[in-house]
Amino acid sequence: MALPVSAAAPAAPQRPVSARHFVRLKLRVMGNNFRGQGWRIALFIGGALVGLWFAASGFFLFAAPGLTGDGRYAVLVAAAGGGLLVLGWLLLPLVFFGVDETLDPARFALLPLSRRTLVTGLFAAALVSVPVLAVLVASFGLVLTAWGLGGWSAGLVAVVGVAGGLLLCVAASRAVTSAFATMLRSRRVRDLAAVLLAVTAALLGPLQVFGLAALREADWTRLTGVATVIGWTPFGAPWTAGIDVAQGRVWTAPVKLLITAAAIGALLVWWSRSLESAMVGAVSAGRAPARRGVTGGAVGQLFPRLAGWARRDRFGALVAREARYWWRDARRRANLITIAVVGIFVPVMINLGGAGFAVEDERGLTTGAGDSSPVLVTLSMLFVGVLASVTLANQFGFDGSAYAANVVAGVPGRVELRARMTAFSLYVLPMLAIVAVVLSVVLGRPGWIGLTAGSLAATYGAGLAVNSFVSVLGAYSLPETSNPFAMNSGAGIAKGLLTLLSMITSAVVAVPMVVAAALLGDAWLWLALPVGVAYGLGAALLGAYLAGDVLDRRQPELLATVTPRR
Repeated sequence: MALPVSAAAPAAPQRPVSARHFVRLKLRVMGNNFRGQGWRIALFIGGALVGLWFAASGFFLFAAPGLTGDGRYAVLVAAAGGGLLVLGWLLLPLVFFGVDETLDPARFALLPLSRRTLVTGLFAAALVSVPVLAVLVASFGLVLTAWGLGGWSAGLVAVVGVAGGLLLCVAASRAVTSAFATMLRSRRVRDLAAVLLAVTAALLGPLQVFGLAALREADWTRLTGVATVIGWTPFGAPWTAGIDVAQGRVWTAPVKLLITAAAIGALLVWWSRSLESAMVGAVSAGRAPARRGVTGGAVGQLFPRLAGWARRDRFGALVAREARYWWRDARRRANLITIAVVGIFVPVMINLGGAGFAVEDERGLTTGAGDSSPVLVTLSMLFVGVLASVTLANQFGFDGSAYAANVVAGVPGRVELRARMTAFSLYVLPMLAIVAVVLSVVLGRPGWIGLTAGSLAATYGAGLAVNSFVSVLGAYSLPETSNPFAMNSGAGIAKGLLTLLSMITSAVVAVPMVVAAALLGDAWLWLALPVGVAYGLGAALLGAYLAGDVLDRRQPELLATVTPRR
């Protein structure tokens, strides 16, 4: 006779959750995401090969002082290269690649996990990625340099420094993207987030001008002094610790490693503060302000002021919806800020810096930015116009499964694409107009406003046409998360490749504007604006017409592609 089991029997002891559980979970989720997705596996392998190429190049660059036995510029290579690595991990996820969000923090909101356990686990899982492996391989060139210049002791310190630098890169990337994601979810502080991003990216212009001037003058002593200063900041401290030991400054190594550890700890604390908001998925913006002066009934209230001119039909409704989404959705708003930062402030700062340098030739004459030709100005505008339109390369990915409403409603593809172009242009065209005016003033040629504006309009219109096809044929899903910078596994390389393809194709389509500027000479100053506007508008409408037919045939496949897999 079986004995009854006591209800009061002690339960089996629960195993504590550790970082290895998060790592195993990420690997399992990645495996499930790759199952049956051949294109995603191909992109992952392609990204790994590209990362391996960059890793090998970086390894030999960092190892050059050790291989040559010349340690004069070892500190310069370590501080400059390591600082650029940290800066890249800070800025590139915000403006280009995003961050891998295979383990969404919001999925752990209902689990009884402490904040420390969650941060530690997610941080360990973030270390399992191709970019981390590439940085590890590249930075081990510093170990070879330190070992070759100072022996095994310097090499061991360099190993610790490289490991700390790698942890610093990942912690900085996670903390910054999580913090900006939190800020962008709150409409109350979105302007502050835009200003911070703009100021950060605007510094790239002066830094580039300073770097080019320093290289031109070839004052390596001054550059070495700057590198020494950078070596005492978190940007350069972990990478130069081993080099200092190799050069006899043993006392600096523990201090720099302590600086690195303190920076990592501060970043993880910062990340933990914003992580709780990411788990909730929303930020309270306070009481919604009362809308005054709203007229037109229930239908009229659905149209924002920016799209109040749109007619009350299917096209107008799509324009109104997209206009609201671009302003209120954190992921879309992040892309608008990216356009403002990279597409406006950086070119303006580069031209402003170039205007400040005069070059004297052998005849004693000075030339500067004011001597730019219409051809060069038209060519320089290609970058801004192309970058402004590249955001639409995955415009349906922003909708996700919500795109099913358009499929069920049977929205024609041409109407869909024209409406999306129009709503996006309501925000981008004013920014491009500001670029045209500012650049003309910077160049000292106010009469060239028509030239810059026409070049931007033509390139932007060509980019809209190209990206209409790219968005239909090359769409990919985005993770269901409140972080606007998050990407699925393998989607980072997909975004990079699609962006590169879109920019190259758009630039090629806009080449006739450069040819016209070269053939027409001074007459192009008067013809650039009307010809550019007509060319851009015609290209955009033609792109919407042709890509609309493709969209009509691929609506079900497109919906399945942009729907996130759970």
